[in-house]
Amino acid sequence: MGTTASQLGKDLLSEYQELTFLTKQEILLAHKRFAELLTKDEKDLPNIRVPMERILTLPELKSNPFRKRICHVFSTSELKDGSLTFEDFLDLLSAFSDSATLEIKSHYAFRIFDFDDDGTLDCGDLEKLVNCLTGETDDTRLTTEEMRQLIGNILEESDIDKDGTVNLSEFQHVISRSPDFVSSFKIVL
Repeated sequence: MGTTASQLGKDLLSEYQELTFLTKQEILLAHKRFAELLTKDEKDLPNIRVPMERILTLPELKSNPFRKRICHVFSTSELKDGSLTFEDFLDLLSAFSDSATLEIKSHYAFRIFDFDDDGTLDCGDLEKLVNCLTGETDDTRLTTEEMRQLIGNILEESDIDKDGTVNLSEFQHVISRSPDFVSSFKIVL
């Protein structure tokens, strides 16, 4: 399913349409934007992997507080370095597209928020999540007590089985009650 960066055949384009929530035009635009991240020497190489540092130069990701986690979650690199192939990039855009389902969006949101990749959102994950949302400057950082109280409130609302963590189904239950989640969980090129 690989492709050279300089061309995208009709068959491959059709396959990408079938496998993603993206339209033909969105895939072609994604291909153009991905190709712009490549150096001259990389443009003709098949299945080229773009380093996370270059991916993060995209304006659509640059100001997202979860930009590095997004790259890590969608990267198929065995090095776990956040680098993306074109297909990884399409998967990312597909999950963040307007057409993606609530189930897909909430699944990827959970994985992005699961900073230690252990399949649950524990106190450490929730603290990192809050810090990403509030900013980690002295002016915006919550006090230890404020953080403890906020995490306690989050767990009180979300932790249905009372095990001290939020699992995927508990997270999806909370998200299902948030009407603006689907419309706000998006990246548009």
